[in-house]
Amino acid sequence: MGPDDGPCAVVPWRKVLWERQSYPDNYVDHRFLEELRRNEGIRQYRYWAVVREAVLVGQQLSCVAIFVTLWLYMEEGLLSPDTLLVISLATSLLGYGLYQALAARAEPVPPAGTHLADLQSAIIFLSFIFGFSPVLKTLTESVSTDTVYAMSALMLLAHLVSFPYGHPSPPGSLSLNVALFASVCLASRLPGAMHTFTMLSCALMIFALWPCLLRRVKDRAPCYFVVVCVGVCAAGVGGLASRWPGGAVLLALALVSLMLLCPWLLVQLQRHKDNIHGPWDEAEIQEDLSRFLH
Repeated sequence: MGPDDGPCAVVPWRKVLWERQSYPDNYVDHRFLEELRRNEGIRQYRYWAVVREAVLVGQQLSCVAIFVTLWLYMEEGLLSPDTLLVISLATSLLGYGLYQALAARAEPVPPAGTHLADLQSAIIFLSFIFGFSPVLKTLTESVSTDTVYAMSALMLLAHLVSFPYGHPSPPGSLSLNVALFASVCLASRLPGAMHTFTMLSCALMIFALWPCLLRRVKDRAPCYFVVVCVGVCAAGVGGLASRWPGGAVLLALALVSLMLLCPWLLVQLQRHKDNIHGPWDEAEIQEDLSRFLH
């Protein structure tokens, strides 16, 4: 009911519920829409700023593609576990050096014992994986290969969905656990225990250590962040193309959609937002009640 439908009364209408008035319950006067506010607090996005954040999603998808590519090479016997292990260790040392160099920008003198503690953690993890590799190799012997592949694909998809893209360092426990579960499933289908150990070591480097380094690059050297992410995407597409050209085409289309098309749609659809705020919103108590407590 609008303001012209109310009865003519001497007492003006008041927006209160605790006193009886001669107006219907749904009556409002002309002041009701004066408090209307549209699109309050809506954030305006810039296209290239959104693209810069979207490349993080694309590079994580490419990390999964790189891991699958390495597994395909080992499963087909085109890459020996010794070679991959040496490459992984060299890459890890290089990444750790870069991580510490970036950290030195904010903290020139690192805390005493930091490097020793990191070395001890790495030795413990590698020893644990190496000791349990024979067990992990036979973990899925009673499970059919199709089921293992389906579980791995589902877990890698869950990793991509649950990955904390806003704060990738450290990676979320759910995303990391499902990625390692998929790694164990795939590694158990490789020929030997050494293959399993090497594959799980690569999984730790890709899914656990790389997000920490990428976050440090984004914080300390933001001008190189997009370049690094684009390089990872190119490596993912190129590696997958060497074993599965059709999959590489699908990955390239997915990356273009995620990093270029979806940000453009987000920016374009922002202009069609129409949020309204007014006196019909939930009431908020703004009066200081501390004086009533004494």
